[in-house]
Amino acid sequence: MRFVDEAVIKVEAGSGGNGCMSFRREKFVPFGGPDGGDGGRGGSIFVEADPNANTLVDFRYTRQFRAQRGQNGMGANCTGRSADDIVLRVPVGTTIIDESTDEVLGDLVEPWQRIMVAKGGDGGQGNINFKSSTNRSPRKTTSGFAGEARQLRLELKVLADVGLLGLPNAGKSTFIRAVSAAKPKVADYPFTTLVPNLGVVDVDRHRSFVMADIPGLIPGASEGAGLGIRFLKHLARTRFLLHLVDVAPYDNSDPVENVQAIASELEKFSPTLASLPRWLVLNKIDLVPADMADEICEDIVKRLGWTGPVFRTSGLTGENAKSVCYKLMDAIEEQRELEAEDPELAEKEVAKRRRLEEEGREKIRQLAEKRKAARRAAQEAGEALEDDDWDEDDYEVEFEYRP
Repeated sequence: MRFVDEAVIKVEAGSGGNGCMSFRREKFVPFGGPDGGDGGRGGSIFVEADPNANTLVDFRYTRQFRAQRGQNGMGANCTGRSADDIVLRVPVGTTIIDESTDEVLGDLVEPWQRIMVAKGGDGGQGNINFKSSTNRSPRKTTSGFAGEARQLRLELKVLADVGLLGLPNAGKSTFIRAVSAAKPKVADYPFTTLVPNLGVVDVDRHRSFVMADIPGLIPGASEGAGLGIRFLKHLARTRFLLHLVDVAPYDNSDPVENVQAIASELEKFSPTLASLPRWLVLNKIDLVPADMADEICEDIVKRLGWTGPVFRTSGLTGENAKSVCYKLMDAIEEQRELEAEDPELAEKEVAKRRRLEEEGREKIRQLAEKRKAARRAAQEAGEALEDDDWDEDDYEVEFEYRP
C-alpha cells in the first residue's frame, strides 16, 4: 500500500453571491418597491478523519481544492442558492497546520472528527434590505464576501501505544513478528526495515494495543543521517518506548554505547520525546551462552545505570516476548485509568504530546532550512550537493499495516 505521511495543499472557500437590485413590476401595482434578494453563501471546506483511510497519497496528486461561489440574488425577493461544502477525508491521526503561520488548526485523533479549514463567504445584500421610509427605491446592493484561502500542511502520525527503538539489526522487526500478525521484512543485514510497520498485539480477549516498528536509527539521525529524521515524528503519539538492544552485536560494538547513542539522538530531536517512559529490552539473548547470560546482562544494566524496567528476550525464539507485552498492556491500561480519573493529568498528557509534536516540527523545519541553504551555497559554487533528494515537503514511503 502506498503511504504518504505529509502533504501540502491549497484550499479556497467559495465567495458569497452578490446581492440583487430589482424592483417589483406588476400590472396594477404602480409602486411595487424594491425586491432584490440576497446572494447565496459560498461553499466551505472541511477536513474529516476517516477510519477507512490510512494514507495521504491522494493529496500528493491533487493539491488544490476550490469550493463553488454562491449564486447571486434574484428578483421577487429570491435568495441565491448556497454552494455545496467540500469535505476532504484524511486518516485518523492527521494534524492540519497553516503553512503561513505554523498554527495548528486541528488534530484529528477521533474517527469522523471534523473541522472547518476555510469558511465560505457570506452573500451580499439585495436592495430590499436598504428600503426605508425616506428611501423607497434604494439602488444600493453589496457584493458577496470572499471565501477564506489557506495553504495547509497535513501531517500524519501513526497512532501507536508502543514504539520500538533501536539501531539497525537490533531485532525490532523480528520482535514485532513474534508478538503480532505484522510481517515486516527480516534479514541478516542492517536497514532491512525501510518503512514503519504497525502491528496489533492481542494480549487477552478484548485486551490489545498497537505497536509501531520504526526503521533503525543511527548516530546523527536527528540531523538527517539515515532514515531516522523521517520517522522519529511518528513516535509523537506513543505512550511507551521499547528500546531494543542487541546483546551480541554482529560488529562487536558495545551494547552500552549503542543504547547511549540512541538516547542522545532522542534528546537532540525532542527533549519531550526523550522523557517518555522507556523500557530496555536486551534482545537476541539466544545468541549468548546460557552460563554467561546473567553476567552479560547485569554488566550492561550496571554500566548504563538503568533504573527502569529491563527484559531479556529473543524475538527469534519468542522467549519472554509475550511477558513484555503483558507488562506493557498493564501499564497502558493503568495510564488510561489514571487519565480517566484525573482530568488535570489527562490535560497534562495532552499538553506533553502537543509540545512533543511542536519540537519535532521545529527540528524538521530547521533541518530543511539547513539543507536548502547548503543547496543554494552549492549551486552558487557550481558544485553538486550529495544526498540532495531529501526535502521536508517531498518524500514518500511504503507502509504496511497488519492487524
